[in-house]
Amino acid sequence: MHITNKIKVYLTLFLTIVTLGVNAQSNVFKVTLDAGHGAHDFGAVYSGRVEKNIALAVVLKVGKLLEANPKIDVIYTRKTDVFIDLIERANIANRADANIFVSIHCNANKNTVADGTETYVMGMNKIASNLEAAKKENSVITLEKDYKQKYEGFDPNSPETMIGMTLMQEEYLDNSISLASKVEESFGALGKKLRHGGVKQAPFMVLHKAYMPRVLVEMGFISNPVEGDKLNSEEGQNEIARAIAEAIVSYKNEYFGSGEAETTDVRPSQKIIEKPIKDTSTPVKPRVIINSSELKKTELKKNASDVIYKVQLSASVKKLALEPKNFKGLNSISMSYDNKVYKYMYGETSDYDEAQKQMQEARNKGFNSAFLIAFRNGEKISIQEAIK
Repeated sequence: MHITNKIKVYLTLFLTIVTLGVNAQSNVFKVTLDAGHGAHDFGAVYSGRVEKNIALAVVLKVGKLLEANPKIDVIYTRKTDVFIDLIERANIANRADANIFVSIHCNANKNTVADGTETYVMGMNKIASNLEAAKKENSVITLEKDYKQKYEGFDPNSPETMIGMTLMQEEYLDNSISLASKVEESFGALGKKLRHGGVKQAPFMVLHKAYMPRVLVEMGFISNPVEGDKLNSEEGQNEIARAIAEAIVSYKNEYFGSGEAETTDVRPSQKIIEKPIKDTSTPVKPRVIINSSELKKTELKKNASDVIYKVQLSASVKKLALEPKNFKGLNSISMSYDNKVYKYMYGETSDYDEAQKQMQEARNKGFNSAFLIAFRNGEKISIQEAIK
């Protein structure tokens, strides 16, 4: 073979390998895991139980579970007992162009009876307990050099001061709530082993600068003797790690797809709807199973392509009667059952503006983390696709 032709062959082969590598990389779902506190920042400490150590142990376990999936790339803000500035934790995720950011912590309260998990999204909710939780975690910045200049005058003792700062929260809020809901649903699936306290909003500085869907997980109360010992045990950490990892994989599969033929580089605000493969021998079940009354309503629609919006209020392992008294007076409640979790929804409309009003009504009733979901032909789709 002529030397020029050989060079062309080698060049073509090289470019093919590079292209395949780039395409494979674009299909990888990047997760940044953040173990709260570290080094001289111990976090909460009760009876020998140290938050920084528990958070790191669980993060490493979650990471190990996720790394078993070739479609997932895990980035850690820390893998050892070191101190990382809050803003740097977010920057690590930003530089990696991560798809989601998950910060893991332990809760604490002077009332040692307090128990259960809580998963937070970035927001300006003024509920006192939420602000107190943010105040506790944000106080870490006082351990950093020049924190007053670095954090633009933010006062960790007054989380409300963040209201005046530029927040990139709206773009990712719906996806953050969806991720947080999956984490809490996964905790709920543990049953009586762990009480799940639900999705909440608070101004956490570690979430503020992360430009992607992001959540802060409070795994339980280290101050509670029983729950604290569970958090400090190998068995307890394994259970919690599995729950968090399963929630992350569920989010990835729903919003980024799980098939082998993924080729599209999808951003966090988008979602892949996997098309079921038709099989005459085995019927394909939709991902979201809606109760029979809801299916009948969908079937009555004259136009099969009509999109239906609903407001998701909550999710629980407990089945509730669909009565106004169980939903703070709201009528028109429907329910779906998926992955051993009941999801409760309010309203039904094909008008997006009307759906927004219904969501606001639900939040005014006290469902602060209510968010819109959409269906087409009984199958859940993304809000972005519904609007299109």
